[in-house]
Amino acid sequence: MSTKQTLMQRCDSKCELCGSDSNLVVYEIPFSAAHNAENSIMVCGVCHVQISNPGSMDVNHWRCLNGSMWSQVPAVQVMAWRLLKHLSTESWAQDLFDMLYLDDELRQWAEAVVGDSNDDKAPTLDSNGNALQDGDTVTLIKDLNVKGAGFTAKRGTAVRGISLTPNPEQIEGRVNGVRIVLLTCFLKKS
Repeated sequence: MSTKQTLMQRCDSKCELCGSDSNLVVYEIPFSAAHNAENSIMVCGVCHVQISNPGSMDVNHWRCLNGSMWSQVPAVQVMAWRLLKHLSTESWAQDLFDMLYLDDELRQWAEAVVGDSNDDKAPTLDSNGNALQDGDTVTLIKDLNVKGAGFTAKRGTAVRGISLTPNPEQIEGRVNGVRIVLLTCFLKKS
């Protein structure tokens, strides 16, 4: 049986990301160990165009990942992780990304592409010059008024599981249950 036939049977002739049944094509996940059905997914034409050209992404189309990220198919989980990571500037996507769990082997596969794109980026440093990474815990070194949320983030508050942003002077994290952007000059690594 060909890869396409195997995938069509696995996905019941529907896009494994959004559920559409039109213009289905095989998409081989980049940086896969082998090119076969286990390392490929079936996607519709809309998903394929947006994955192939990230600048054309319609962020609202990808709200479908809310369902597909729970797929039992490892290749679908990896693709959902990569797309949510790419869309992490959207609060709904970051919330989904925070919920998505991948075992160590799948996480390494998912990070294969994402990790390569950050090599030439300036590091994100805290107020003491320590390098920060996704998932680190930081502490506020100053009381900060949070505009639009109506509270003050107090000095000494721990922010766990931070996310780096494209701007090396900012991180994202949850304070009082609200996801906010924080300037690194007001943080120290815990």
